[in-house]
Amino acid sequence: MAADDRYRVPILDRALELLELLAQHPEGLTLTAMTERLGMPKNSVFRIATTLTLRGYAERDEGSKAYRLSPKLLSLAHQASGAERITSLAAPILTSLRDITGETALLGTLSGQQGVVLDQVPSSHPVKVVVEIGHSFPLHTAAPAKAIIAYLPVDRQDALIASTTFTRKTRHTLTSAQSYRRELEQVRELGFAFDRGEESETFACAAAPIFDRHHHPIAALWISGPSDRVTEANLPTIAQFVKAHAADLSTKLGCPGQQEPTKSLER
Repeated sequence: MAADDRYRVPILDRALELLELLAQHPEGLTLTAMTERLGMPKNSVFRIATTLTLRGYAERDEGSKAYRLSPKLLSLAHQASGAERITSLAAPILTSLRDITGETALLGTLSGQQGVVLDQVPSSHPVKVVVEIGHSFPLHTAAPAKAIIAYLPVDRQDALIASTTFTRKTRHTLTSAQSYRRELEQVRELGFAFDRGEESETFACAAAPIFDRHHHPIAALWISGPSDRVTEANLPTIAQFVKAHAADLSTKLGCPGQQEPTKSLER
């Protein structure tokens, strides 16, 4: 037994294991599924899950009987990580990006083995992309995930790629670590990333990384719109505006040497 193991609190240890398990399954898990995966007594899992639900950190779907994490846990993480400051500084930049491109502008970051949406300013078009705050997105298809991962330290990048399952979503999806690494190299060369219908052929995205004062990628800014408006032809132009606005936010976070955003988009 390690010297510090005597200070572990068993019930807290189990609660954290359950939280980590639910974080890996945003679709939710039933009591039976949690019990099987954790190898804990069913009564213990029930008590922990019920306590988390009563405290607002988990939700239980009455139809499926599945438990899932609630936005309250995301809010707690925001406060601890400083994400509230990022969303506050990003608000006018998101609005500017939406006004220039005409498409929904979003802010997000990585959370474990997935990405998470922190904020958005919806497009004014009748047909648009809109997601819930706290919505999770996969690492291998999403432009914001690529934009962040491309600039991570090599060891962190390797760990994320090694743990990624390259599930095919569309005919455009990257389905191997090798092709994904080539994509990340291109992201570093250009300073922005694309989702060219890799998650769904109905929409496309362009994203750019946001850096802190240590030039560490902490988030991404991106636009998402229907593929008949955000086309292969205009994606590179739109990406330049995303990159410039992301650089503006990075500057506000203390990262030196960032450019100012361009003022308008000719479409």
